[in-house]
Amino acid sequence: MADLNLYQSLVASAEGGGHHGPNFLGLMVYILLVVGVMFGLMASAKKGLNSRFFTRPITQKFEQLYLFIENLCIGIIGSHGARYIPMIMTFWLVIFISNLVALFFPTSPTADLSFNLGLALISIAYVQYEGMRANGFVGHWRHFAGPKLGPALIIINIMLFGIELVSEMMKNLSLSLRLYGNIDGGHRAADAMTQLSSDYYIPLGAFLLPIKLLTCVVQALIFSLLTCVYISLVTHHDEGHADDQHGSDELAAAH
Repeated sequence: MADLNLYQSLVASAEGGGHHGPNFLGLMVYILLVVGVMFGLMASAKKGLNSRFFTRPITQKFEQLYLFIENLCIGIIGSHGARYIPMIMTFWLVIFISNLVALFFPTSPTADLSFNLGLALISIAYVQYEGMRANGFVGHWRHFAGPKLGPALIIINIMLFGIELVSEMMKNLSLSLRLYGNIDGGHRAADAMTQLSSDYYIPLGAFLLPIKLLTCVVQALIFSLLTCVYISLVTHHDEGHADDQHGSDELAAAH
């Protein structure tokens, strides 16, 4: 009976058009599986770091992934983007491996809206923290009100602040619903195609595997890329200060 309950927890309950993802127990099992795979891959890649040249294929793959994430961060955020590589790398690995799990199991963490909403909340909270660290607490929240228009037009600043605040909160829905819709929608499309061809014993849904594999990469990229864009929007003043400081250092060295 316990095995049956665990199996029911791990499979998607799509009957009746209701909730399609796993229940709480199943979601925890899938999250542990994703974390285990992620740390296992990183531990295996670390073994190849002892030599001057990376000869282990998995170490070479992680090197390429690091260079990709580094280019993504510096290209979008700016010269100070390297400091955000660990956070963006974590998002990319968690989402990509979770999406890969969806190719081999009935569902995955990213096919559950609550898991994706949790990732989005972490992403947006981290963006706000970096914004406050770069511009100060008051400076970060004051920029939501737009430019100073004087006492007579202060009502416009208040309206802008409210609109920008709602826009920031909507980013959580945008990030989570996009990921959930693509991964869960892929499952439902494959299931529907397999059911249509079940009378002919043809797993028609399996032909969607190349598209689903492409979706795994694209959705991890979109989530990471948008997080980089949000960080860039709230820390561009920090980059200006950094550039000014760098220019001042060069000027001082010339003197």
